[in-house]
Amino acid sequence: MLITTGDHETSTAVQRAKELASMAGVPYVPRSRTSLARLAERHSDNDILVVLEQGARLHRTGREPMTFHPSMAFVRAKRLFKGENDAMLDAAGVVPGDIIIDGTAGLGSDAMVFSIAAGAEGKVLALEDSLPLWALLTEGLKYYVSGLPAFDEALRRIDPIHTNHLDTLRAMPDKSADVVYFDPMFRDPIAESSSISPLRTFANPNRLDPEAVKEACRVARKSVVLKEQRGSGEFDRLGFTATNRSHTKIAYGVISLDPKR
Repeated sequence: MLITTGDHETSTAVQRAKELASMAGVPYVPRSRTSLARLAERHSDNDILVVLEQGARLHRTGREPMTFHPSMAFVRAKRLFKGENDAMLDAAGVVPGDIIIDGTAGLGSDAMVFSIAAGAEGKVLALEDSLPLWALLTEGLKYYVSGLPAFDEALRRIDPIHTNHLDTLRAMPDKSADVVYFDPMFRDPIAESSSISPLRTFANPNRLDPEAVKEACRVARKSVVLKEQRGSGEFDRLGFTATNRSHTKIAYGVISLDPKR
């Protein structure tokens, strides 16, 4: 992967691009009004992350580019700020002050909602093992501006970590988080979810490992949650009890670890 800026190389964008490249351990390449196709060819690298004024955009040769955007997380956030419920938060049993591990962060949509619910006293770790996605997520969480300050503050509180979730969970002490959450790529993509197509290009396509669920149950105090399609066999395979949400194609499976729930 390469990291560069847009056509207009402001000093701020260049500095951000250099810092992100250093964090990611990849080259920073000055744009110098060079096309992205030419940069990819010149450096023999098909993945290029472009630092923008408010976030970033990820390019892969021959694929649709992906710009950081909170998507439905922003809609869900506004509902939360109005006092409405969120099915994911209800399934997980999140309360302010919780420590939450999102093991499959992607572009962080669910981590954003968790961050709002956990509040300033809580903590959200967003784990992502795809380096391009992690870089896009990291830059977006730092610099995306929605126009809603409370939402932007929630983004800034999220800690994006480039790691494999199983490795991280294995290294964590028993009962050191409240909730562990997984949203792996669905086995059968939902056709109308066109916003997921670019993400699928970069994301880890593997099924969730039962060992990861075992470690999550050791680390979590309250619950382990799996997001999948309604009726998915993954719930039974991995030992989750699926919630009944007949009005949507999405369901949440829960392993409750808190006897009070």
